[in-house]
Amino acid sequence: MDFIKRLLAIFIQAAGQSMKEEMGSSKGRKRSSSRSSSRSSSSSRSSHTARTSSSTAQASGKGNKVWDVREHGLPPFQYEPNPDGDADPGEVVWTWVSYEEDPTQGKDRPVVVLSRVQQGLVVAQLTSKDHRKDAEQEAHWGRYWFPIGTGAWDPQGRPSQVRLDRLLIVAPGDVRREGATVDHSTYNAVCDALRQHWNA
Repeated sequence: MDFIKRLLAIFIQAAGQSMKEEMGSSKGRKRSSSRSSSRSSSSSRSSHTARTSSSTAQASGKGNKVWDVREHGLPPFQYEPNPDGDADPGEVVWTWVSYEEDPTQGKDRPVVVLSRVQQGLVVAQLTSKDHRKDAEQEAHWGRYWFPIGTGAWDPQGRPSQVRLDRLLIVAPGDVRREGATVDHSTYNAVCDALRQHWNA
């Protein structure tokens, strides 16, 4: 009889120990799950913050203001480049140029500064693409270009063209860097091309 009581006591003790271990393991799993959930939530928040920041940065790319030639006429032209670090008429500089089809998108492009007005700098976009090959197609979409040859603004020495139909207003603080200077005769040729285009 005593032997049976001892066996029963041993069994009860073992069962109690097993239950304690199981409870401890369960608590550990809950803590681990809680930590994992917290890390996952934190990671999700970080990812969401990164996406939001990226989206905000993208949306901050404001569209350029267009100089309305039909309303204001062509800006006053005066060739006055000055290597002082500021953008002046006759200089090629780099700045943000937004896409026409989506003003929140765009990229840094070279532009030639045409004039300085109260609203800022009036500039014309440059491109190294030869639009003489697709001038008819470009004209169909209302885009007109004038070739100005090569210059120090393009380190690859590619011929450039100036866009005539879309003049932009740029704040002096939005100029990224100074590129080069077009010579006086080239500046005058661009101004003449603009007069011809808008007075045609």
